[in-house]
Amino acid sequence: MPRLLIALAVLLAPLSATAAEKMNVLYVVSDDLCNRLGTYGDSIAVTPNLDRLAAKGVRFDRAYCQYPLCNPSRASFLTGLRPDHTKVYENATQFRKNVPDAQSMPQTFQKAGYYVARVGKLYHYGVPTQIGTDGLDDPPSWQHVVNPKGHDKDVEDKIHTLTPGQFGGTLSWFQDTGTDAEQTDGLIAAETIKLLEANQDKPFFLACGFFRPHTPYVATKPFFDLYPLEKCAAPQVPSDHRVGLPEGAFGSYKKEQDALTDPMRAEIIQAYRASISLMDAQVGKLLDALDRLKLADKTIIVFHSDHGYHLGEHGLWQKQSIWEQSARVPLLIYDPRATGNGKACGRTVELVDLHATMADLCGLEAPPTDGESLKGLLANPTAEWNHPAFSQVSRGGGRAAQPAGGKAKKKNAGEAKAADAAQAKPKVFTGGRAVRTERFRYIEWDEGRQGAQLYDHEKDPEEMTNLADDPAHAKIRAELSALLRSTK
Repeated sequence: MPRLLIALAVLLAPLSATAAEKMNVLYVVSDDLCNRLGTYGDSIAVTPNLDRLAAKGVRFDRAYCQYPLCNPSRASFLTGLRPDHTKVYENATQFRKNVPDAQSMPQTFQKAGYYVARVGKLYHYGVPTQIGTDGLDDPPSWQHVVNPKGHDKDVEDKIHTLTPGQFGGTLSWFQDTGTDAEQTDGLIAAETIKLLEANQDKPFFLACGFFRPHTPYVATKPFFDLYPLEKCAAPQVPSDHRVGLPEGAFGSYKKEQDALTDPMRAEIIQAYRASISLMDAQVGKLLDALDRLKLADKTIIVFHSDHGYHLGEHGLWQKQSIWEQSARVPLLIYDPRATGNGKACGRTVELVDLHATMADLCGLEAPPTDGESLKGLLANPTAEWNHPAFSQVSRGGGRAAQPAGGKAKKKNAGEAKAADAAQAKPKVFTGGRAVRTERFRYIEWDEGRQGAQLYDHEKDPEEMTNLADDPAHAKIRAELSALLRSTK
């Protein structure tokens, strides 16, 4: 009997050690990245490293942010709470002002005994002005932070921009000299690798936040050379595209974009794509480091963007719309243990799901969140899944601005009466909310009072034909409208 017990102990010891071993997490976020990647079918994208990550993990083809703007989205996915829960709808509010006791995803890992650190942008930063600072960070989330600042910050006086003196909120681009290692994203990759090397013998949650391809689109010449201008034409938009559509659908349009010419559009797209490839090269350095350190088999890798991005679709640029291009994000998850690796998942998932997912994958206790764990889809990407994706934006609000020093002088009584009436009238608020199923996208503006949009992605993946008022789709519209209200 003693010999039998000894034999059993010897057999079970490795199993117990394996079961008790904690999986590491490398959590990588790109800034303002749409699905212009090779793995998502973009024929001219040069993204070999994200493509290889997708090939060995699970690629989510229908992943969506909850709010297509940096701060609201990041506050949401790093807590697992929807924007209506965090009450963060712009880029100025730190989420703890509204939910001071929220437990962030990094905090969940800290409580489980992990070493938790970030390099670069995870919570919101003003880009490029706050590169190299803590930005709108959340100190309780991290045990250690690193804020690199690269050569892209040194060349701001050379950056082409549609709005003189501005680089982050407007279209701006520049081909820099030197190497990618000198860029902020190159320094972020290097500092992340240092942390991998220093903490390889303990369970870690390392968050790596790249700044590219956020405007200004700065990359070095080798990455620009990957994209000849003749391959970077903007999409053609019908001249009557806006006719009959809700005004809120185009609320992210910026007046300075009226100055764009076709050659400028091509230069902007070239620079954006070059920035993606520069960022992709840094992801490759991280993957290589995991292999070199023999950490690849015990490290879960997550890659995603904070929201999508327009490059001329619907006549729009950048973010803050809830069309498909702005709300959809790339999402890649590699868990070495997952049986679904190497496959694509067509289910609708949300970034708000990630806190629950990461805790579940690592066997940790997470606080209640507004998301669902994706662990089952990593095991079987075609498993049953009844969770649509929800996104929202805000438009307008408030009253017309009062002239400095009080009411302005009026030329006559009629003009005065009209001006006072305009001053007293609130601006129209047209908040937009969208629900995305595997087939349809449905949008309501101001709960439908300012219009609605319905698109059938099976027949119209570019969302060019609004079916909201089509009698043949009245039933599906009613169903989706009810579904949209179910999240409130």
